[in-house]
Amino acid sequence: MTQPRVKICGLRQADDAVFAARSGADAIGLVFYPPSPRAVDIATAAKIACALPPFVSCVGLFVDATAQEIDQVLSQVPLSVLQFHGDESAQFCEQFQLPWIKAVRMRPNIDLHQQRQYYNQAQGLLLDAYKPGVPGGTGDQFDWHRIPDDIADDVVLAGGIDVYNVQQAIQQVKPWAIDISGGVESHKGVKDHAKIAAFMRQAKPYLSCLPSQLSNHVEIKGTSSD
Repeated sequence: MTQPRVKICGLRQADDAVFAARSGADAIGLVFYPPSPRAVDIATAAKIACALPPFVSCVGLFVDATAQEIDQVLSQVPLSVLQFHGDESAQFCEQFQLPWIKAVRMRPNIDLHQQRQYYNQAQGLLLDAYKPGVPGGTGDQFDWHRIPDDIADDVVLAGGIDVYNVQQAIQQVKPWAIDISGGVESHKGVKDHAKIAAFMRQAKPYLSCLPSQLSNHVEIKGTSSD
């Protein structure tokens, strides 16, 4: 079985992002949605993005932002992928000349095949729990049996995933990627290095690095990890 890619979202500190990358994360997520406790400003986002090691994707998360707001971020932050969590149309998402992912909240009776067809230019669909009035990051888990087997390769699985259930998620859904935020936090918006390392060992069991080894090698470009 193919090991899923892992994105750790809601990073607000450069050292946390570098630690996540060195722990084995394939991508980190920066939240550009001011109401979120995980939101970052453009200057902080730029610092985080520039601190990442090679070949780690930097994903920008937006919720019904205007094209001008997104362009302003892109002019200063070297994002690799855009992630849309609002009611954005496919046409809106396609205009920025970057790969993109569309988040889909698992409302009752939602047709994922229809969503995949409509957002056919997206790299994939990020599936998250549905909570009225909340665009994501609820920490709730939805029923994974609702995901059709034939779209698993296009799925980024999110919502209520943590160190205790990530292996079950991988075995049951077989998603292309896993997206986690609250499951590796000490409290909302604050990432925990020990939780990140423990999660990555479960998500990618072949990883051999231990937290103590990693913490001794985390450096931010131009600064120390202190």
